[in-house]
Amino acid sequence: MNTKRIQEEMHPLNDYGALLEMIGEASVVCIGEASHGTHEFYRERAKITKRLIDEKGFSVVAVEADWPDAYRVNRYVRAMSDDEDAAEALDGFKSRFPTWMWRNADVLDFVGWLREWNDRAAEKTGFYGLDLYSLFSSIEAVIRYLEQVDPEGAARARRRYACFDHFGDEAQSYGYATAFGIAKPCQDEVVNQLTELRRKAAELANRDGHIPPDEFFYAEQNARLVRNAEEYYRSMFGGRVSSWNLRDRHMAETLDALVGHLKGKVVVWAHNSHLGDARFTEMGAQGELNVGQLVRERYGDQSVLIGFSTYSGSVTAADDWDQPAQRKQVRPGLRGSYEDVLHEVSPSNYYLTFRAGGAAADELSEPRLQRSICVIYLPDTERQSHYFHAQLPRQFDAMIHMDETRAVEPLERTPTWHTGDVPETFPSGV
Repeated sequence: MNTKRIQEEMHPLNDYGALLEMIGEASVVCIGEASHGTHEFYRERAKITKRLIDEKGFSVVAVEADWPDAYRVNRYVRAMSDDEDAAEALDGFKSRFPTWMWRNADVLDFVGWLREWNDRAAEKTGFYGLDLYSLFSSIEAVIRYLEQVDPEGAARARRRYACFDHFGDEAQSYGYATAFGIAKPCQDEVVNQLTELRRKAAELANRDGHIPPDEFFYAEQNARLVRNAEEYYRSMFGGRVSSWNLRDRHMAETLDALVGHLKGKVVVWAHNSHLGDARFTEMGAQGELNVGQLVRERYGDQSVLIGFSTYSGSVTAADDWDQPAQRKQVRPGLRGSYEDVLHEVSPSNYYLTFRAGGAAADELSEPRLQRSICVIYLPDTERQSHYFHAQLPRQFDAMIHMDETRAVEPLERTPTWHTGDVPETFPSGV
C-alpha cells in the first residue's frame, strides 16, 4: 500500500470545508462512531452537525436512542418542557443501560448549544430517537396521550397492552416466554392498537386545541415502536440476524417518518455498524442489513455516510450488558486492519473522502479487518469480539481518523470509572 497517495488526499480536522462540499445539497447525513464511549467521536460529530444546522439548514437530529427519552430532549431544546437545564432534560436516559451513551459531557454540551440555537433561530431544530428498546415506556406514552384526547380509547389501549402486565418491565422475559411457547404473544393487541390510532388520526390530532398536533405524531411513533419492539423481543431468541434486521429496519422507518412529517434535512447519529453500508461488510455477507444501506437505497445521492476510526487510547465501556461503566484502555489496531493502515498515514488526525473515487479510495479498496466497539469492550478476545471485514471506501463516503482518543466523560461517575484528567467539556452544556 502506498501511504503517500493517501496523504495527498488527507484533510485536517480543523477544516471541514471539503467534507461540507462533498455533502453539498444532501438531505440525510449519517455520522457514525467506532465506539459508544469515545469523547472525540462525540465532539467532532457535534462540530459537523452544528455546521450542517447553521450553514446548510438541517433541522432534525435523529440519534440511536429511545424515542420517549429523546423526545423529552426535543421538548427541552424547543422550549416546550419544564426541564430547567440540559442535564435535567437528559434524565430520561438514567433508567436504561448504557447511561453514559447519552448522559455524557459532550451530549450535554450539544443539547445546551441546541437550546441556545433554537432560542434565536427562526426555524427550530429537533432532537429525536430512532431505537426500539423502550417497549414499556412507549406503552405508557401512548396511554398518556389518549387520556388527554380520547379517554375511551385510552381504556381500550390499557386493555390491549395489559397483555404485557405479568412481565413487569422485563421485555426480554416477554421475548423468551413467547418465543418458547410459555406465554401467548401480544402481536394482535399491538397491531390492533396501532391500527386504531392511525384510523382515528385526523380526529385525535385535532380533538383538543391545547394539545399540539405534533403530539399525535409522537404518540403514533410510540405505538409503532411497541408493535416493532414486540416482534423484536420475540425474534431475539430466534437468531441474531433476524433481530438485528428488525431493529435497523425500525430505525430506518422512523427516519423516513421524521422526513415525511417534518419535511426537513436530517443528520443521523449512530454507531458505524448501523451507518456504514452493510452490503460492503462481513455483516452483509451474513444476511444482515443496516440503516446505512437502507438510507442509500431510499435517498441515493441525497444521502452521505460518514464513519470514525481510532488506533488506540481509552474508551468508556462495560464488561457485559447492564454492568458498570469502566474507563478501559483500547489496544492498538490489529496489524493489517484499517485502524493500523490509517495509523501509518501521517499526520495522525485527518479525514478522507471517497465519493469521487481517487487515490485514497483506490489504496484502501482491499477488504480489511475493521474494529467495532459498542457498549461492551473485551480486549482479551478483541479479534473475535470486535473485528469484522469491510471495504471501507464503499462502506462510507468519508472516514474521520483520530489516532489516539480518550474515554467519553459520563455525567454519573461510578467507582469503576475514574480519571485524573480535568474533563475539557464537563459541564459546559448545563
